[in-house]
Amino acid sequence: MHKHYQVLINGEQELSVSHQDIESLDAVKTSDTKYHILHGGTSYNAEIIDQKFSKRSYKVKINNNSYNVNINNSLDQLIKELGFEIGSSKKVDKITAPMPGLILEINVNIGDVVKENDPLLILEAMKMENVLTSPREGIIKSIAVTKGAAVDKNQLLVEFE
Repeated sequence: MHKHYQVLINGEQELSVSHQDIESLDAVKTSDTKYHILHGGTSYNAEIIDQKFSKRSYKVKINNNSYNVNINNSLDQLIKELGFEIGSSKKVDKITAPMPGLILEINVNIGDVVKENDPLLILEAMKMENVLTSPREGIIKSIAVTKGAAVDKNQLLVEFE
């Protein structure tokens, strides 16, 4: 399997890097965050200053120049091509019913401040209780249902400011 990575440097310069390119890199780890790299007969000192591993985002200093580096693997690239970019759920402004069912409980009120993964309401569907949680931090703008209400698939339940 041929692994390829798309690397975006400082939000502007984009490179395609193969797994073979990485394997052939002449780099020696000198500490937890520092490396010595030889490339094309030139010596480089590299240091990882900051990393957000889950977002594949790094701040790297090479020979005293800082760079912001984002790395996307083939799965990230496929997700982007399909229009389902990672983190897009954080921009959700409304919650709709994922399936038809009955509202058993509403855990929030209009104006409440919620955090990501806070329970918003409980939807009973196919004799199962489904807890619908907040996809992001935010303030509840409106609640379009009441306790005991029957809802259809994709019906609006909660809106965020």
